[in-house]
Amino acid sequence: MTIPDLGPLWLTLHLAALTTIILLIVGTPIAWWLSVTRSRLKAVVEAVTALPLVLPPTVLGFYMLVFFSPNSAIGGLWVEATGTKLTFSFTGLVVCSAIYSLPFTVQPLQSTFETLGRAPMEAAATLRAGPLDAFLTVISPMAARGYLTAVVLTFAHTIGEFGVVLMVGGNIPGETKVISIAIYEHVETIRYAEAHILSAGMLAFSFLVLLFVYVMNRRFPIHVGGST
Repeated sequence: MTIPDLGPLWLTLHLAALTTIILLIVGTPIAWWLSVTRSRLKAVVEAVTALPLVLPPTVLGFYMLVFFSPNSAIGGLWVEATGTKLTFSFTGLVVCSAIYSLPFTVQPLQSTFETLGRAPMEAAATLRAGPLDAFLTVISPMAARGYLTAVVLTFAHTIGEFGVVLMVGGNIPGETKVISIAIYEHVETIRYAEAHILSAGMLAFSFLVLLFVYVMNRRFPIHVGGST
């Protein structure tokens, strides 16, 4: 049996790792704001954040392709600033993956922050801790399980992307050819043995990710004020 090229695997892992790091930085303040705000815009922001869950990947990929095109305002500014294009590039894949996987970071964190409530921040404030200090030293450690869930789901979801990366990145070896594109290419060229190896690996990985999340949620519930 022919062993498939592992280049797409390493590229996929690189993409998933970068996307996860970016979304932890961007998604944390969004999730915190959603968990504490009483603004009328909360429902709008929640809907926008969750949109990738219901929007067909090809639709999102099409609009990203249009917005990131060198002929568009965003794509044109990027070309002028960097001399490179966002479309059909690894950088473009990272941006699109961050948008597509956003709900998988924000929703677990928002749920965790809402479970914790305002009490830990208020307790930290009585000890003269500033908001940022209280969040980093009190809320973040208490929300460790939520962060772990967000990291695992975001990483796994990015690895499984297909429609978005195909529309925006195409199939450029070493640049945008991730594992899902490689599987599609193997099937198109009737190389089922290689497709089986990659697909079986993806199936096992996805199952283990879900099993890990469910086990963690059952064994390590969030404790607030001494109760579960």
